Amino acid sequence: MLTLIDPIEVVLRWLGAIAGLGTLAYAIYNMLRAQARPTGQQTGAAPTVLRSRYLAVATLLFVILAYLLWRPLPTQLSWLVRLILSVLGVAIFFPSLGLYLWGLRTLGENFNASSGFGVRLHQTHQLITRGPYAYIRHPMYLAVILAVWGGFLLYRTWTMLLYAVIMLGLIYRAHTEEEALTQAFDEEWEVYKRRVPGWIPWFNRIFRRNSL
Repeated sequence: MLTLIDPIEVVLRWLGAIAGLGTLAYAIYNMLRAQARPTGQQTGAAPTVLRSRYLAVATLLFVILAYLLWRPLPTQLSWLVRLILSVLGVAIFFPSLGLYLWGLRTLGENFNASSGFGVRLHQTHQLITRGPYAYIRHPMYLAVILAVWGGFLLYRTWTMLLYAVIMLGLIYRAHTEEEALTQAFDEEWEVYKRRVPGWIPWFNRIFRRNSL
């Protein structure tokens, strides 16, 4: 059975790497495009930390860190446990990438880089409430968190473990972003916030909406 599980893991990991790196490259491309759009409201340290040069340095550091720590965790697992973890990882990882791309496409020209230290909105920024944003307020952040945890189950390296922990910080970033959106959209945001949950969709409302 070991001779069977090994090639399965190799194939799944290569597919995950292609999909993950492709999604990351597409996100960076859209982030760079966003830098050229007229800047609107900014909060916190956004004028400094969200400059192109700092974003490029941060991305490079993440890549270097990933390379240095890309070592398997010191675990000895049976073939069955490895298979279960890989299947669970794939079941979480790929749909999460799909959710991220859905959110990115829905945001369109409203997509921009953000940080826990500050938020930048465009001059013509709109409050998007369609697509995945009709079900939860932070679909892209949720997608990233789930993707790295799915990746951790699939790859089981120190890199993925570290990123899985670090990306939980997106919960705080979402809070910072909501403060900026409150200032920008006031009552419109408050109405949306009361209607749509932050992270976990109300499935009864989804089923009711789809049945109409």
